[in-house]
Amino acid sequence: MTTLLEELFVRARALEPEDRVRLAEDLLASLHDGEEPEIEGAWALEIQRRLEEVTNGSATLIPSEEVHAEARKIYR
Repeated sequence: MTTLLEELFVRARALEPEDRVRLAEDLLASLHDGEEPEIEGAWALEIQRRLEEVTNGSATLIPSEEVHAEARKIYR
């Protein structure tokens, strides 16, 4: 690690846990800033579409217990 990176790491570790989480999330998000605006736009539209389906009742919702049970069957 570089000296600056080492110093940042030490200082970040001294933060409160919730501040470390926010810092980590912000750093991860910054890796994709402006990388592919067309993909970000497509995801924003998809998120809106899915939210509307849930809100208007047209989405088929599956309880998480069922989803996890099915995943366990597939990946065991």
